[in-house]
Amino acid sequence: MQDAHEIVNPDLIRLSSIIFSAEDAIISRNIEGLIDSWNPAAERIFGFTSAEALGRHISMIIPPRQQEREEQLAIRVLNGERVGHFSASRLTKGGRKINVSVNLSPVRNKDGSITGLAMIARDISSWQKQAEEKQAMLAAIVNSADDAIISKNLNGFITSWNPGAQAIFGYTEEEVIGKHITILIPPEKRQEEDYIISCITKGRKVEHFQTTRITKYGKEIKVSLTVSPIKNRQGQVIGASKIARDITEQVAIQAQLEQQTEKLKELNRAKDEFIGMASHELKTPLTSIKAYVQLLERQLKGEAQTALSITKTIRHVNKLSGLISDLLDVSRIEAGKLQLDFISFPLGAFLLEVIDSVQHTTVTHVIECKCDIGELNVYADRQRIEQVLTNLLTNAAKYSPKADKIVVEAVRTGNDLIISVRDYGIGIPQAELDNVFSRFYRVKELHPSFSGLGIGLFISQEIIQRHHGRIWVESQEGSGSTFYFSIPAFKRKEE
Repeated sequence: MQDAHEIVNPDLIRLSSIIFSAEDAIISRNIEGLIDSWNPAAERIFGFTSAEALGRHISMIIPPRQQEREEQLAIRVLNGERVGHFSASRLTKGGRKINVSVNLSPVRNKDGSITGLAMIARDISSWQKQAEEKQAMLAAIVNSADDAIISKNLNGFITSWNPGAQAIFGYTEEEVIGKHITILIPPEKRQEEDYIISCITKGRKVEHFQTTRITKYGKEIKVSLTVSPIKNRQGQVIGASKIARDITEQVAIQAQLEQQTEKLKELNRAKDEFIGMASHELKTPLTSIKAYVQLLERQLKGEAQTALSITKTIRHVNKLSGLISDLLDVSRIEAGKLQLDFISFPLGAFLLEVIDSVQHTTVTHVIECKCDIGELNVYADRQRIEQVLTNLLTNAAKYSPKADKIVVEAVRTGNDLIISVRDYGIGIPQAELDNVFSRFYRVKELHPSFSGLGIGLFISQEIIQRHHGRIWVESQEGSGSTFYFSIPAFKRKEE
């Protein structure tokens, strides 16, 4: 005859092991409500030992106020229904209430007849405490927020109202709960509510929606709205949460800024017009002065001292004329009226001509030309490119007072022609390289002996950009600077 342990079903052994080691309380009771099984987790959660619990009525762990409800649930289970995952209170041995999540299911014998019910109970007291703490923290955040935080149902009726909402709109919580959200919306803006609700019902969020709302006292204010859908546990949208920020002051400041900006633009336009007009007015008498001085120079050729004075006068007249021409160009650039006259011309001869012209104006520097470009033609505005190159050469001489050489190079790289002017002068601080092409910009801490308006490089940059090229500089303070500009190359004569 076999021993009893040899005929025990292995599945029953595994099931007993699972019940014994489970973290949840697993309890069974018969039809009369008497407990007939009580696992170690039930001992730990409720405090009763197995010996104390077995044979006692299940009501010993059910609070009196919940016993009628529990009995109704038990009847449903004993009729074959399963009742899953509902929250309830239970009593420990010491009489302390704990919160549990309960699952009830019928227990059947071999014949399939229901002989009782099984209860699985999970202690959720700590979870509920954490949830309550989180809820309290969220409530504190909502109550302390400066923004209005409002909730409403899908029909638009207000269901919550924080102190921030009272501060912004003037209504107390008692005055608005249950009222329709349209009490805050101007009549001409009420179609916005239809749009917002349509987004919310589709589960979409409305962010930073700037509009107008009305306070309790009829004052219109500018607000920025962020509206989010509120969903239940099943994921269904049941309402909306609205955050409203009063941006009335911000909008007013922005309007003032825009107004001031427009005024500044108008003043800038007026200034440019004045520069253009003044330059034209100065140019006319200056041209006449230059003509009369040149005439006087021819008439007094024999008088050396007088001729020298006249030569110096002409040089200063030319300098003043150049400054006025630059101011006129700035005015044209700002007005978008800088005209270019494109022609084809041989670059090599052009460079030598410009270098020779500038060389006659300086006795302190020798200008070297390293131009290995053959008979290359370019298609450009000859006068404007001469203006750029002359500006770079005169700057090179001006800002290298202790040097005696300037080097001009021209190379072709692919479809571009690159021309550079190198000096061995004072150089430019690295921090200021990005600014040297700005209008009216002059390098800081520059000695007063270096005169100028700070517009030559600005004009040069505009001219080169209008040629679809670019201009840049490489420099090291105390070692000199190299200015480069590139323009598209044109075909050679033999091509």
